[in-house]
Amino acid sequence: MTSGVGTEAVPEVSMGRIAVAGFIGTTIEFFDFYAYGIAAALVLNAAFFPNLDPVAGTLAAFSTYAVAFLSRPLGSALFGHWGDRIGRKSMLIASLLTMGLSTALVGALPGYATLGVFAPILLVVLRFVQGIGLGGEWGGAALLAAEHAPPGKRGLYTLFPQLGPAIGFILANGVFLGLSIGMDSATFAAWGWRIPFLASAVLVLVGLLVRLGIAESPVFRRASPARVPLAGLLRHQPRELLLGSGAMIVQYALFYTATTYCLSYGTSILKIPRTEMLLLTMIAVIFLGLFTAASSLASDRFGRRRVVLAGCVAGIVWGLVMFPLLDTRSPVLIVVALGGALAIMGLSYGPMAAYLPELFDTRHRYSGASMAYSLGGVLGGAVPPLVATALQASLGSIAIGGFISLLAVLSLLCVLALRETRDRDLSAAA
Repeated sequence: MTSGVGTEAVPEVSMGRIAVAGFIGTTIEFFDFYAYGIAAALVLNAAFFPNLDPVAGTLAAFSTYAVAFLSRPLGSALFGHWGDRIGRKSMLIASLLTMGLSTALVGALPGYATLGVFAPILLVVLRFVQGIGLGGEWGGAALLAAEHAPPGKRGLYTLFPQLGPAIGFILANGVFLGLSIGMDSATFAAWGWRIPFLASAVLVLVGLLVRLGIAESPVFRRASPARVPLAGLLRHQPRELLLGSGAMIVQYALFYTATTYCLSYGTSILKIPRTEMLLLTMIAVIFLGLFTAASSLASDRFGRRRVVLAGCVAGIVWGLVMFPLLDTRSPVLIVVALGGALAIMGLSYGPMAAYLPELFDTRHRYSGASMAYSLGGVLGGAVPPLVATALQASLGSIAIGGFISLLAVLSLLCVLALRETRDRDLSAAA
């Protein structure tokens, strides 16, 4: 059996446009998503939960952060249904608009001092909508790249949407770093934190212009759409859905612990200045981009499963190393701790834009890949910052690392139960 999309030729110009559309779209959407995470770590507790003590306020801010992970499966089901019914392209545009509008409104939302209890309620609503938009984004971008890719190059072409998280985070972190340098803490807390959210509206317009010019997936055009794709997914491939979700857990856990939680941990527990912690985190995310690219390319040569397994094993070890390095307060060792976690995340994350689509049939591939990606985020992305805050307060930082290692073991077991898919023809049934 051969890789690729059959005998239909894919023009190089079309592939270049698909790569750019996937890269720009996921970069914008993850910029929006991460901007909220950074704000949750730095300022949202004071702006929207001022009557709570610092620990409770941080937990409340991270709880609104976690809401988006809970809504992402809903977005995956919604956009996945129509993406499998009417096409990948239209859902990519709709998800970008959903995410962009809700993000801009977060930047314009008055705080607790103006709206009282309605401020955090509306914040939760907007964060929920943000999650719905992101739930449909990644799957569509990954499928367009995977279903257009020529034989033997699916890992290469799905690399481009996979770079979105690293570049989006660097941009978000860079904006917050610039604001921290350019204004005092009081100004930043009063209104400066809103600038990245409002500015994202301009980025969304750029993304829309690019995506309006892309072509529909040739694999989808040849398929016979299912009437209820999610029902077909649950009937025929529940095992792949559950195991694919489990495979994603370690990646979410490493990323959101190393970025969102550790930003709060570094500034509030270790008393590292906010500007320094933002800079160190931004340096560390470079390793995510490098290892994502390397592992995506390696998966075309060595197989998806083998590369992802290596990342899971490394995650088990690094969970126990990460916080002892952080607790030294040494800038170099902090970069090693965060950079190591993000490099390992990239090692297992890079192949997933090819691996998850390859697990599912065309008739419910958007639903399957998106749902697996998002469900993994519920346990791996939403839970660790909340659990880490509680563990730190009761047992200390070493317990956080142990929790990350346990999640990595869970992902390892799920990947071991999956098959290799590198050589699968995406037009054929799974």
